[in-house]
Amino acid sequence: MRSAVLSTAIALSFVTSTATAATTLNVYTYDSFVSEWGPGPQLKSAFEEQCGCTLNFIAVEDGVSILNRSRIEKSSTEADVLLGLDLGLIKETAELGLVQPHQVDTAAIKADLNWQSNLFVPFDYGHFAFIYDSSKISAPASSLQQLVESNASVIYQDPRTSTPGQGMMLWMNGVFGEATGPAWTQLASHTETVTKGWWEAYSLFLEGGADYVLSYTTSPAYHQVAEGVDKYKAAQFSEGHVAQVEVAAISAFTDKQQLANQFLQFLISPEAQAIIPVTNWMLPVIEGVDLPEAFDTLVEPETIDFSPETIAENRADWIKVWREAASN
Repeated sequence: MRSAVLSTAIALSFVTSTATAATTLNVYTYDSFVSEWGPGPQLKSAFEEQCGCTLNFIAVEDGVSILNRSRIEKSSTEADVLLGLDLGLIKETAELGLVQPHQVDTAAIKADLNWQSNLFVPFDYGHFAFIYDSSKISAPASSLQQLVESNASVIYQDPRTSTPGQGMMLWMNGVFGEATGPAWTQLASHTETVTKGWWEAYSLFLEGGADYVLSYTTSPAYHQVAEGVDKYKAAQFSEGHVAQVEVAAISAFTDKQQLANQFLQFLISPEAQAIIPVTNWMLPVIEGVDLPEAFDTLVEPETIDFSPETIAENRADWIKVWREAASN
């Protein structure tokens, strides 16, 4: 975090300059972010009012897809900003040279996040969880091991294309260790489907496609606030849950650094942070954001930690184990 008064003043001056009306900022993100009920439309309206520019979201399936597309496109990318990566992807993204340092003042970020990166700016966070319908399941699984060993039908996301899917892969390795391969095989026996992204998986679950779907501990808050429905719950597992911090970064290949910095600063402003929790249904990264009472009812799990370095070092091998086991 920045502490010198001079450097902070320079940063704030840099990111709050107003862009010309003719400028367009292209932001790669995931599809649910830009849906009509997601944060994209409200953030677009609020930021465009500030910047006098056009904010153009370009959606792909999920966070891993953002990295995959950026890796393939390199300098030919349309993206000025990458929004929707997470801690499991930041080391690889940086090592590939796909992003450049930001000039954002991150002093407002919650101390618990201990944020110090000069490449990535967090905009929300939460824990992965399996969601179930409590009107159908009265005694939910109390551990990941119990769920894997059950015959309950499950939907989750592909770790090659989806950040929740990657979170599931971390979760399995964190709980089962060297026995992760057999655990994946056992889970495959009662997995209904593996989707490319979160939205497809969650939609299938809501249509009655499975007993459990991989999502977030915050997902029940959406149903309570937006629908007045409280039957959807997050199963709390005794082993703990893997956390996700979602981040944004400036493309290494953009020539719109000033506007990109302004947008990243906006993402952690009180205005944007008030929008994100009740549209993206994750937790705010700054203090002082008023949340609906439904957030007080959410489970608060223990965290299973993985460093970005550990994930980057093992990701390819873990995906190979998943692919081989899940196909058996």
